[in-house]
Amino acid sequence: MKGIVFTEFFEMVEEAHGYETVDKLIASCNLSTDGIYTSVGTYPSSDMFELVQKLSDQSSTSIPDLLFAFGGHLFHTFTQKYQSFFQDHTHAFDFLVTLHDHIHVEVKKLYPDAELPSFAYQRTDNHSMEMTYSSERKMSDLAHGLLHHCLGYYDHRFSIEKENIVEDGSVVLFKISIV
Repeated sequence: MKGIVFTEFFEMVEEAHGYETVDKLIASCNLSTDGIYTSVGTYPSSDMFELVQKLSDQSSTSIPDLLFAFGGHLFHTFTQKYQSFFQDHTHAFDFLVTLHDHIHVEVKKLYPDAELPSFAYQRTDNHSMEMTYSSERKMSDLAHGLLHHCLGYYDHRFSIEKENIVEDGSVVLFKISIV
């Protein structure tokens, strides 16, 4: 997992709960790096799962809610750091269909070892899209948060239905409607 995910996770925790909570969180985990991450490094996803589990325990916030919130935080970060990906689009659907074949291709150029989720799309009409998320990491709640904030970024009123296609959450269907 790329280091930017870890550094942004700590940023989100610090913004919401303060630096002492970040410090306590790191100290409570058995991390491969002892809690030291750089944004360009690559680290075991097991570290992130442990951090999320411990934060859930410490904050009494469910893991799905934490991952959803983190997806929103990441989306905001991406819009600030990578504006060029967003500025050419006026509709969220037009942006979303670029994720797998454009944005993830660019990410792989920069970070060939990045393990990214895959997305398949089916646009049923101008107001509806189905998006299938696939990842062995099973972090669809994070993807849900990213989607939710993407639709808001483009000022859409919307609904998102989430359905596990594979019971373990490795393949999830998002049904998106613009209302």
